[in-house]
Amino acid sequence: MSAALSVRSLSVRLGGRPVLRGIDLDLPAGRWTSVVGPNGAGKSTLLKALAGLLPCEGQVRLLDRPLQEWSGRDRARRLAWLGQGEPGADDLSVWDVAMLGRLPHQPWLASPSAADRQVVQQALEATQAWPWRERALGALSGGERQRVLLARLLAVQADVLLMDEPLANLDPPHQTDWLQLTRREAGRGRTVVTVLHEIGMALQADELVIVDGGAIRHQGPASDPATRAALEAVFQHRIRILAADDQWVAVPR
Repeated sequence: MSAALSVRSLSVRLGGRPVLRGIDLDLPAGRWTSVVGPNGAGKSTLLKALAGLLPCEGQVRLLDRPLQEWSGRDRARRLAWLGQGEPGADDLSVWDVAMLGRLPHQPWLASPSAADRQVVQQALEATQAWPWRERALGALSGGERQRVLLARLLAVQADVLLMDEPLANLDPPHQTDWLQLTRREAGRGRTVVTVLHEIGMALQADELVIVDGGAIRHQGPASDPATRAALEAVFQHRIRILAADDQWVAVPR
């Protein structure tokens, strides 16, 4: 299976402290991969390095091409990012925030095209944010704001979607909506990479990458017993992975 993103000998230091150490990783194209691990394991740092948002040693390749060889505009068309606790311009309308996702596709200083407007409407409808399109971002609750930022990500129509803690502030029904949306995007051939604290939700992914101590401890399908055993081990066997209603769930031990 081809890799949409790959890294070789990836190391990252933050504040002089090593956070990631010599990582080799291939993330398959057209699949949903969830990155999991304990607090401070290096999950978010890894995702930022994949997005080119952090200085690092080693090589990151996007769609089999070194990340640094992509122009900023081309990379923004092919790779979309949703960060953790991401700030936004609170005075912008929901519509304008989602339209930011179309900037990589628009000529400099050009007005949005009819196609841009259609894509943004579809993205807002997909995240159930369309009714608030004229409201200011700053007037929304945390969960509503997160759904608008998710719409902005979708509006890019990128090949690769990176999401760091996308379920933040979402209530259970909207977490379920997010799960269905993520599966839909992977089903359309897009590559989705998420960092999740919600282990039960992460187990719905096609593959898991288990990170601890700045290193990859395991990578494999969630359905593989070895993956589930590695997941329990990295959390010091304080959780158990069990089957319930034809899916895997994590429960306290």
